[in-house]
Amino acid sequence: QVQLVESGGGLVHTGGSLRLSCAASGIIFSTYRLAWYRQAPGKRRELVALVTSRDATTYADSVKGRFTISRDNAKNTVYLQMSSLEPEDTAVYYCKADKPANYLNPYWGQGTQVTVSS
Repeated sequence: QVQLVESGGGLVHTGGSLRLSCAASGIIFSTYRLAWYRQAPGKRRELVALVTSRDATTYADSVKGRFTISRDNAKNTVYLQMSSLEPEDTAVYYCKADKPANYLNPYWGQGTQVTVSS
């Protein structure tokens, strides 16, 4: 059974930092593309950052220079280091794992709430 479990969310003031973690089980972690998405109330879920199985990364324009995605294949964990947080970053953050050849069948975590107060 595949599980993705996010942690590290919470309440932080503007300008603060948080590190999200997503621990995976039930998959050959190193072969998967991993991503962080977020969904704010009343908005569509959007891609925040992505890291491929070869460690290539992609970021949404809104988080470039502030967020860093990384993976530790030995720990089956993907991280999202978030700095200079803004109220607009408030959302539920979700971890996703998929393979490009099977992108219609991704695995999702349950989400973790990040709230940035002004």
